[in-house]
Amino acid sequence: MPLPAKAFQRWLNGVAPDTSTADICRVSGVKRTTLAQQLVRGKVAETTVVSISRAYNINPVAALATFDTYSDLASSSLPPSDKELVSQIATVDLLRAVIVRTAPMGSTGTGCTATGQPELSPPPHATSVKNWVDAIDDGELRHRVSAATGVAPQNYSAQLTANRLAPELAVATSRAAGVGLAGGLVATGLVTEAEAGWPPGARQAALDRLSDGDLAALAGERLQALGKTLRRQEQDQEQTERIWENLV
Repeated sequence: MPLPAKAFQRWLNGVAPDTSTADICRVSGVKRTTLAQQLVRGKVAETTVVSISRAYNINPVAALATFDTYSDLASSSLPPSDKELVSQIATVDLLRAVIVRTAPMGSTGTGCTATGQPELSPPPHATSVKNWVDAIDDGELRHRVSAATGVAPQNYSAQLTANRLAPELAVATSRAAGVGLAGGLVATGLVTEAEAGWPPGARQAALDRLSDGDLAALAGERLQALGKTLRRQEQDQEQTERIWENLV
C-alpha cells in the first residue's frame, strides 16, 4: 500500500528541512516527475522513501517504520532463520557450493572467499520471493495472509510466480508466519540484508551449516523448479509462434 502523501511530506520535512524538492531528487536519484506524480495522486511509493533514506544516511527500514502501515517494523527484532537465509541464496550459488564441496582439494578456482567458498550474489535472485515464502510456510500461511489482508489466494500466488510481492504484503506475510518483519523486504529487493539487520555473512554461515546431502537435495529441488519454468516458457513461446503463423 503506497504511503499517504501528507505523512510522507511530514517525514520529508523532518529528514531534509529547508531542502528543495529538486535537491532531494538530485541526491536520491528519484525523478522529479515521478515524485510530483506520486504527490498529486496522494500516494507515495515505498521505493521513494527507501531511495531518499539512503541518500540521507537513514536506515530505510527505520524510515518505513515511522509510517503507520509499517510501524511494526520498529519493534521487530527476530533474526532470520536458516531456512530464510538459504532461501535468499541464488540457485547458481547453490550449484557452485555443491561443486566446491565435491571438487578435489585446491581446485575451487577463482572468485572464492578465503575459506574457499564462492562469493554469494546479493538478494534478490530469480526466485527469491517464492523461495522465501516456501521457507516460512507451515502449509496454512497463504490462507492466513489472505484472511488478514483480503488479497485473494490466486492473486497472492500470481505475485509469487512473478517473483514479486508488494511491500505491505511482504510484511503481512512475515507477521502471519511469526518471523522477522523485514525478511520479505529483503526477498523483494526493497532493502538490503544489512539494512534489515541481518548479521554480516549470515547467508554464507547458513549455507555452511547445511550437510552435503541437504545441500545436494536443495540444489536438486531448485533445478527441478527451474526446469519446469523453462519448459513452460518454451511452450508459451511455441504457442505464440503458432498464433503468429496463423495470422500471417
